[in-house]
Amino acid sequence: MEMTVPFQLANNTPLSLSPDFILPEFKRPILSNVFPSDSIPIIDLNDHEIDEGQGSSPLVSKISQACEEYGFFQIINHGVPKELCQKVLAVVTEFFQLPHEERAQYLTEDHTEQVKVFNYYQKYEGLGKVIMWSETFSHPWHPIEDFTHLLPTNPPQYREVFAEYAKEMGALMDRLLSLISQGLGLEKDCLKKKIGERASLYSQANYYPPCPDPELTMGIPAHNDIVALTVLLQSEGVTGLQVIKDEKWVPVDPVPHSFVVNLADQIQVLSNGRYKSVDHRAVTNKRLPRVSLAMFYAPNDDIVIGPIKDLIDEEHPPKYRNYSYKEFMEEFYRQEGKRRRVKEAFELQR
Repeated sequence: MEMTVPFQLANNTPLSLSPDFILPEFKRPILSNVFPSDSIPIIDLNDHEIDEGQGSSPLVSKISQACEEYGFFQIINHGVPKELCQKVLAVVTEFFQLPHEERAQYLTEDHTEQVKVFNYYQKYEGLGKVIMWSETFSHPWHPIEDFTHLLPTNPPQYREVFAEYAKEMGALMDRLLSLISQGLGLEKDCLKKKIGERASLYSQANYYPPCPDPELTMGIPAHNDIVALTVLLQSEGVTGLQVIKDEKWVPVDPVPHSFVVNLADQIQVLSNGRYKSVDHRAVTNKRLPRVSLAMFYAPNDDIVIGPIKDLIDEEHPPKYRNYSYKEFMEEFYRQEGKRRRVKEAFELQR
């Protein structure tokens, strides 16, 4: 049997099935309980938006139903060139394959750093900290403004490829926000205005090396995304992402040349709970390394978020109080290392 060299995290720790990485029994993923028969909807963005006005198109209806029932969907025929998607996953993969000393220059536990490499972990009573079987690299992005001076110069194409990808993502995010707004019966620019013209945009690349025993580890623990909207690109040929549907974990198998769209907490609050931000996690696998690249769209700190007035009436009283995004993020960091329940802290008591 050939011996593979263990992946070195940027902090120089080799990934291994040592106590640092093994989950307590009650937190293990139980992969035999995951049902591949079900998955999230696949939506073709070429299903034409018949009437741009009042959300009466089949595309708007499909997106609205997916947002209500799943909080997740995959999109195909989205207009982002296939070669560009392949290139961006390739440069991200190359970044994680750089020597650990080179990645270590971005290693930090300071949340305020814009460009950072870090590792997810969970704290368990009496067991201390368990590190997840992955490494994460996060930095800002913007469709028009120059952000590339913040990015690594190695791999050499990283800056150029990411800038081109960001431009395409900006257009795709606008289109998705417009369709999601129409699905709520709102003006198509409503969500974009509520989240704020100067949104906070950042990306997160996750690298999951193969794991000798995926039943003992986790790539990223169960969580909700705290932003407004996430668009995820994942490697083809290997499954790791799973979402909760009807209290069961469902795998999100990569569909060729697709994106996974994931509604996050701010849209759940803005929609007054009509659209869902659901739990998801990333499990590990024995065969292949897996890479995912999430592009996040979030409000700025000073934006006030709360249920949209047009969605509130006697039958649908507000479920959340208004808060500034800064306040939301403070609550998020207060729950560090735990299974976070952030938006729940802003629920109004019935």
